[in-house]
Amino acid sequence: VTMELNDGNLQTLTEFMRKTLDPDPSIRRPAEKFLESVEGNQNYPILLLTLLEKSQDNVIRVCAAVTFKNYIKRNWRIIEDEPNKISDPDRTTIKANIVNLMLSSPEQIQKQLSDAISIIGREDFPLKWPDLLTEMVTRFQSGDFHIINGVLRTAHSLFKRYRHEFKSNELWLEIKLVLDTFANPLTELFKATIELCQTHATDINALKILFSSLTLISKLFYSLNFQDLPEFFEDNMETWMSNFHNLLTLDNKLLQTDDEEEAGLLELLKSQICDNAALYAQKYDEEFQPYLPRFVTAIWNLLVSTGQEVKYDLLVSNAIQFLASVCERPHYKHLFEDQNTLTSICEKVIVPNMEFRSADEEAFEDNSEEYIRRDLEGSDIDTRRRAACDLVRGLCKFFEGPVTAIFSGYVNSMLGEYAKNPGVNWKHKDAAIYLVTSLASKAQTAKHGITQANELVNLTEFFVNHILIDLKSQNVNEFPVLKADAIKYVMIFRSQLPKEQLLQAVPLLVAHLQAESTVEHTYAAHALERLFTMRGPNNSTLCLVQYFSSGKKCIKK
Repeated sequence: VTMELNDGNLQTLTEFMRKTLDPDPSIRRPAEKFLESVEGNQNYPILLLTLLEKSQDNVIRVCAAVTFKNYIKRNWRIIEDEPNKISDPDRTTIKANIVNLMLSSPEQIQKQLSDAISIIGREDFPLKWPDLLTEMVTRFQSGDFHIINGVLRTAHSLFKRYRHEFKSNELWLEIKLVLDTFANPLTELFKATIELCQTHATDINALKILFSSLTLISKLFYSLNFQDLPEFFEDNMETWMSNFHNLLTLDNKLLQTDDEEEAGLLELLKSQICDNAALYAQKYDEEFQPYLPRFVTAIWNLLVSTGQEVKYDLLVSNAIQFLASVCERPHYKHLFEDQNTLTSICEKVIVPNMEFRSADEEAFEDNSEEYIRRDLEGSDIDTRRRAACDLVRGLCKFFEGPVTAIFSGYVNSMLGEYAKNPGVNWKHKDAAIYLVTSLASKAQTAKHGITQANELVNLTEFFVNHILIDLKSQNVNEFPVLKADAIKYVMIFRSQLPKEQLLQAVPLLVAHLQAESTVEHTYAAHALERLFTMRGPNNSTLCLVQYFSSGKKCIKK
């Protein structure tokens, strides 16, 4: 069925769109059903595009944009042996108009259409949509950063899949085509944008737009360089790296924000540059070698001068990840071997970023699901603690002895502070446990916890002297963070601790199932489940199940 492109149909669609926003389900649901019933008709998507371009009502325009994007998401892919859900004439019309429409729309609508272009591009680019990139790149000449950022945002959502696609000839041909069309204009735009930042250094509104562009350009750099080092970027490394280095050291007062939670434009840009530098240090270390020392210095200075506020978390964790990726490469080893350098890194970067901050405490108490997901399930990839832990692991690769010695001093001093006044200084013990855990963990699997440990750390002694006391505490609700730490210690070092100690821990873990803290009782349940599924020699269970169910010590058969 074909829907005519006329005012009557536009009016009908407008009325039904408005009803889909009604809070009353008896009005909203029939309207949603109607839109579903007509979405198979030819011209339906063209009517939506007309509506989002020409409607006088902004709410209807945004609604049409979201409806269009979802329609594309559901229907664009052609599935073998199934009917084509969008007619060929509609597909052609959409591709001929959508880029123009996206770039001339206000930002709210632009983002929806940009997503739609990415969805279409994933299926049709480059074979069925060969002129997409050329059409986008010519807009760099417009000088209008609303348009330029629209292009950059769309390109970013198109190219970011290069970061996780498997290598293949087809993929490499596509990336080569993209580089041939896009790499040079992107580099010219990068240089021009940096010049404009200097020209408009005192104009806050211009700077906000320009820094958004620079962040998007930096993200595109990462995607285009991820699979391999393209010849073009190797030839232009000086342009990119010297400008990245300058941006890392830039501190424009106008771009500093008062918000303690939300990262500002300066932090987002510098975070991405740290990622780009880490990518080159890891994958293209030979070519990157001339630039590396100045990046290490700049990122080091950044780390020691950045505060503890949440808004810097991504920046700090990416900066630490850069150091972590550098310190475990054999031919950068010389940058770290001086004892003063190691002490400085431990004191100024690792220890401060292992602290349990008030933001962590709030998450522990009020957003326990998110805390557990980040801490236990390893999705804390962007947290300071995870990055600091990775840096400890990286340093231990070549400097295990000196690093362990430096940190042993810190652990003892933190535990000493805790002992002086546990009620006030409990966070010192939390940091000490975290430090011991990062020092001791060399290799880990979900099934067995830590499978390889640093032999210079006596895990059993630490368990007896510092962990058991929290597990045995009569009040399961006192110091819930330390209790959760102790439970996690048993859980992750279960393959390293002697069986007697695991048996000792079981009834104590059971007691913690009664704890009021969600994190604490969830960790206890998780730890018990992990202990009960451990395997001993010859694949036998470790007697824990029998011990637990009978309440008696297991007798060796």
